[in-house]
Amino acid sequence: MPPERFPPDDPREWLNRARSNLARARAKIPDAYLEDLCFDAQQAAEKAIKAVLLKKGVAFPYVHDLARLLTLLEEAGEEIPEAVRQAEDLTRYAVVTRYPGLAEAPHQNCGRKERTLCCHLFLRAALTG
Repeated sequence: MPPERFPPDDPREWLNRARSNLARARAKIPDAYLEDLCFDAQQAAEKAIKAVLLKKGVAFPYVHDLARLLTLLEEAGEEIPEAVRQAEDLTRYAVVTRYPGLAEAPHQNCGRKERTLCCHLFLRAALTG
């Protein structure tokens, strides 16, 4: 059953979307490209960050650059743990890995680690922030 929907200016809706992306990123989908699952991990992190920005009343640009979004959080007084900062590596999955030939496909183990570790950290940060 889908979660309750909220208005787009409600951080809970952004967290709903982040959870949805995370569920897809963690799924074992036959015939799915790893980079597509990593894209969902990136999206989960991005939307979780934006949920925290909304909760803090900080306007944000519609960009996929996680470092830029984290900088906005820092400027708003949020401390970013180093472990969470690692999620910046997911930014590369936002665009170039979605198109054939623009980037090398991620290694299976590397992609799995990035998909799970970074997204869990971000969702935890968003839920407790």
